[in-house]
Amino acid sequence: MHPIPQRCMHRPLSGGLVVPYVTFTHGGHTAFGSLDAERARTALLHRLCQICGKPLEDALHPECLPYTAAHCPLLNGTRSHYRTRPVLAGHPAGRPCTDPTCPCPALAPDQGHTARSGAPADRYEAWMIHTRDYRPTGPCDQPGVITGISTNVPILRRRLLRTATLTPDQEHLLSMMRDLFGDTPEPPARTADSPEGDSP
Repeated sequence: MHPIPQRCMHRPLSGGLVVPYVTFTHGGHTAFGSLDAERARTALLHRLCQICGKPLEDALHPECLPYTAAHCPLLNGTRSHYRTRPVLAGHPAGRPCTDPTCPCPALAPDQGHTARSGAPADRYEAWMIHTRDYRPTGPCDQPGVITGISTNVPILRRRLLRTATLTPDQEHLLSMMRDLFGDTPEPPARTADSPEGDSP
């Protein structure tokens, strides 16, 4: 097991694993794979590490990334599909909330969450960029909406964390393309330095 980074020692644990800063937690229960939208936005706007929640140079600290890559089942390849998470009472944690004083969001998960549920895992890469190029970005038609970090910048270093899980039909199509054209590029990557489910 990869040791917990010193920067993460202040973070709560669930099942012996560090609960990332951006992970949705409700009523003491951690919903790994679900984002706390407000914390994710705060991390992007204030350049905080999405794992330990402290200020950073990159989107993930150099020591927080290996820990995450070693323990996240989507990044380490032990899970081939996104978790199918039931949506109970329209709550992001998949469980009803009956506490009227709870500040939790009483909203259904975003479209990205719904689209990912049970779907094959994406290809993930870690990209290192310079701090001067760190720019939060979002949809052009929705000013003020932040969904990730701009990747239209010089990439200092890139590392593959896992390849995409392809459906049998996609595997067959890719095999036919390779037979016809030779080796083909890998599917587009989802970068590990952007929140799961959001465009980089």
